[in-house]
Amino acid sequence: MPVTPLLLLCTVIAVQDGDSLRVRCPDADARPPAVRSVRIHAIDAPEYRQPFGNRARQALRQAVYRRTVRLDCVDTDAYARLVCKVSTVTSAGRPAEDVGLAQVRSGLAWWYQRYADAQAPTDRARYARAQADAQRAGSGLWRDAGRAVPPWQWRRSHPPVHGPR
Repeated sequence: MPVTPLLLLCTVIAVQDGDSLRVRCPDADARPPAVRSVRIHAIDAPEYRQPFGNRARQALRQAVYRRTVRLDCVDTDAYARLVCKVSTVTSAGRPAEDVGLAQVRSGLAWWYQRYADAQAPTDRARYARAQADAQRAGSGLWRDAGRAVPPWQWRRSHPPVHGPR
């Protein structure tokens, strides 16, 4: 179900895997902050039981845990998570690093081209280039590219198991 584009500044309180977070967002009405689940837009990281699954989670955790992030949300998914471009922010609240792009650049996530149409053209180009560069360099999961199975294919043949939270 698409959402009206939504921009939030939130604090990351948990990293669930290499492409999913839990955040606490201040409420404009001064109510207690809302806790939300977030799926990083346009990437798909290896699942918990896949090679590089733990490494992808650790890299994302190192980048964002307990930090303020900017969420540019474009959708909600089937699990009611916000689907957002996630960026770290400067002290002035401006975007600093696109963490989804960093995961792809490190070879710890696939650029999920299925959702590329929802990306800005400049982001599509950056993500395509980042994945091509990671593949060429043999970074992360591309080290053994012949055996790397995209998570969307892997999930079809493996029942869901929740990893560490």
